[in-house]
Amino acid sequence: MSGYLVSDTRKVTTHRFIEMKQRGEKISMLTSYDFTTATIVDGAGVDGILVGDSASNVMVGNSTTLPMTVEQMIYHAKAVARGAKRALVVCDMPFGSYQVDRKEGVKNAIRIMKESGCDALKLEGGAEIIDTVKGILDAGIPVMGHLGLTPQSINKFGTYAVRAKEEAEAEKLLSDARLLDDAGCFSVVLEKVPAKLAAEGSKAIGVPTIGIGAGNGTDGQILVVDDMLGMTKGFSPRFLRRYADLNTVMTDAIGQYVTDVKDCSFPSEDESY
Repeated sequence: MSGYLVSDTRKVTTHRFIEMKQRGEKISMLTSYDFTTATIVDGAGVDGILVGDSASNVMVGNSTTLPMTVEQMIYHAKAVARGAKRALVVCDMPFGSYQVDRKEGVKNAIRIMKESGCDALKLEGGAEIIDTVKGILDAGIPVMGHLGLTPQSINKFGTYAVRAKEEAEAEKLLSDARLLDDAGCFSVVLEKVPAKLAAEGSKAIGVPTIGIGAGNGTDGQILVVDDMLGMTKGFSPRFLRRYADLNTVMTDAIGQYVTDVKDCSFPSEDESY
């Protein structure tokens, strides 16, 4: 394997996530939604790949994550699982697949695991869904929690602004993080919360926290791959660092292809049979 910083090519597991926290090694995660991207992301050495319901925005063009279905998440997760050889593959449970009751949540979780080949599932929420989380864990399925800004609840909050700035909400976040840890979740995503609170939450629980817009005190970081590679435009939150400008690279390449086709320079004699 030719990962940039990875010499250990063993498959990453949920247990290794916890080991990484214990020895103070930061966890790197990115999203992926297709086989080709997952192969590249995995080969570059990330520890975990999230098949996010952000596919709703990135892949489909929806304004929220709410429209994603179990079937669509299985489709994307199956493609990513085929491409990832080392990274832990986590799949989002989409809106409506676990909020109704424990029985339905467990049933959908089992289906996603069986049909997608992913390694774990992610659910948004704390005390409100803890019974379902426990049911999924009891079924032998690893669960990653998700607190702070929870995009599936966007219509409830009405904004994508930073969460838990007020004391009451901050206390609830810490309480929910402990609940998820006690229930047996192997990690917890903290999205768009104050850095000080995220650092406090990371110290308060035994399992790793994965931050996005939560400062540097979490045990790991995650970004949407299309955003950090600069494929998307018009989305520039403070927490996003762009590591490339693929939008420009791709546009220039495609523009040159169009030109070459129009002026008959492609295909050349050497590119013909």
